[in-house]
Amino acid sequence: MKRPEYYLGVMTGTSLDGLDIVLADFQGPRPRIEASAAVAFEPALREALLALCSPGPGEIDRLGDADGALADAIADACLALLETCAVHPSAVRALGSHGQTVRHRPDAPRPFTLQIGDPHRIAERTGIAVVADFRRRDVAAGGQGAPLVPAFHRALLPPENDPQAVLNIGGMANLTLLTGDAAEITGFDTGPGNTLLDQWHQKHRGTPVDRNGTWGASGRVQPELLEAFLADPFFQRAPPKSTGRETFNLPWLEGFSPDRWSPADVQATLGALTAASVADALGRFADPTPETLWLAGGGRHNQSLVAALEQRLTPKTRVMPIEAAGFDGDQLEALAFAWLAAAHCRGVAGNVPAVTGARGPRVLGAYFPA
Repeated sequence: MKRPEYYLGVMTGTSLDGLDIVLADFQGPRPRIEASAAVAFEPALREALLALCSPGPGEIDRLGDADGALADAIADACLALLETCAVHPSAVRALGSHGQTVRHRPDAPRPFTLQIGDPHRIAERTGIAVVADFRRRDVAAGGQGAPLVPAFHRALLPPENDPQAVLNIGGMANLTLLTGDAAEITGFDTGPGNTLLDQWHQKHRGTPVDRNGTWGASGRVQPELLEAFLADPFFQRAPPKSTGRETFNLPWLEGFSPDRWSPADVQATLGALTAASVADALGRFADPTPETLWLAGGGRHNQSLVAALEQRLTPKTRVMPIEAAGFDGDQLEALAFAWLAAAHCRGVAGNVPAVTGARGPRVLGAYFPA
């Protein structure tokens, strides 16, 4: 019997709620998750990371401190997960760490993207080699640096089931489109997923998540406000494209004078924005129309959001949780970064130029030895 080929994957997303971690065995034809964990950020760390997502005084010093604090949190959480399943760190080939995006400017005059969570520190504390900084090579090659999951989705989902698509609803929402040609993969960010819903809920209800979309379901979608949202230039752009909190945030929302409506109506309309932008993107850019839309990410738990999406899609497309394909939708992005770490170690390209707009395939990430 062959020995396991273990990789750790750690994802910290736009929602800034914490760490998703998986330990996966890549010895077989497709990765098998051995253990997983979701670890909430300590409030002080979350506040520090949130503060870095927009310009402010003392940024360099604050960034340096948060870079180390996040690395410590990642290292501690990974070691705790390994302890629960009695796997020694020396048995892990590498730890793929996405880090926390604090700025994403792929369309700047000199494009850049920045993820923090010091990989040197993670390697020192865990004794495990780290692969990190996955996005900047793609940006250097002329790409958006996002989304990076389409190649991973193609590796997981058999092409005989095409045409199909994967929608990850995290802080931002991103699509992977898979056609009958296994070599053809497209994907892009469609716009906000949960981020505006979470920020508006935090402002008016005092907690960061509208569980099951209950509060949103109590409001009414306001067509005038939804139309104004959808007029944002991002939604009109053709792929490749990506976005983040730099664009979709509370100041963006406040620019529409949302106090003219009840807070619950605004929440309902924000859910409609996510659903409408996804449905519009599928209608404009998916050819052929996917027969199955697999849902992953935290947004799939928002029943109001999922219902709004189903209402806007063509009857030809059935909406299915990614669990029906054998994967946990809460773990999928962490597994993707374990996969990208494995791809780096094997010298395999992790980007898809048709998705990101890069000049060609690139091995992503940098290697930080134990």
